[in-house]
Amino acid sequence: MKRIVLLIVLIVALQGTNAQGRKAVETSTDVAMFAPAAVGAGVALLKGDSKGLLQLGESLVASVAVSYALKYTVKKERPDGSDAHSFPSNHTGFSFAGATFLQKRYGWKWGLPAFLVSGYVAWGRVYAKRHDVWDVLAGAAIGVGSGLLFTTPFAKEHDVVVSPALGTDGGYGVYLSFKF
Repeated sequence: MKRIVLLIVLIVALQGTNAQGRKAVETSTDVAMFAPAAVGAGVALLKGDSKGLLQLGESLVASVAVSYALKYTVKKERPDGSDAHSFPSNHTGFSFAGATFLQKRYGWKWGLPAFLVSGYVAWGRVYAKRHDVWDVLAGAAIGVGSGLLFTTPFAKEHDVVVSPALGTDGGYGVYLSFKF
C-alpha cells in the first residue's frame, strides 16, 4: 500500500498544469479508485474473513447503486462539458467505500493509507475537471455511508480479547482469544 501511495504522489508531483497533466491525473484516478477495495478484498482473503469480504461487496454495490441512481436522476453537467452525469462522483464513492471498510473492519493501520488514496482520487477528479467539489463531497459521503452501514468491526464480530497475563511461574505475557 505504501508503494501505491508513493507512486500516486510521484505522478502528481511530476505533472504540470496543462491538459496532458490533467489527462494523466484523470487516468491515475481511474486506476486508484480501485486500490482501497482491492486491498480490502486481499486482506479479507488473507485472513479467511468471508464475512468481511461480503460486507465489502455490499458496501461497494450500495455505493455504486446510489451514485448511478443520482447521476441519472440529477443529470448535472460535468465541468468539462462531456456529459450530464457529474453528480455524484462514483470514483470517489467507490474509493471511500473501500477505505471505510478497511478502517472499520481492520483499523486505522489499514484505513489511513486507504483514506489518503481516496483523498487523492477526490482531488484528482476535480483537478481533471470531471467533477466539482460538491460532486466529490457527495461521492465521499455516499462511500463512507455505505461502508459504515454494512461493515462490522472484525474485533467485535470475533470477540477479540487482548489483555496482560501473569503466568503461574511469575512470568508476564499477553492473553489473546477470539471466536472463529
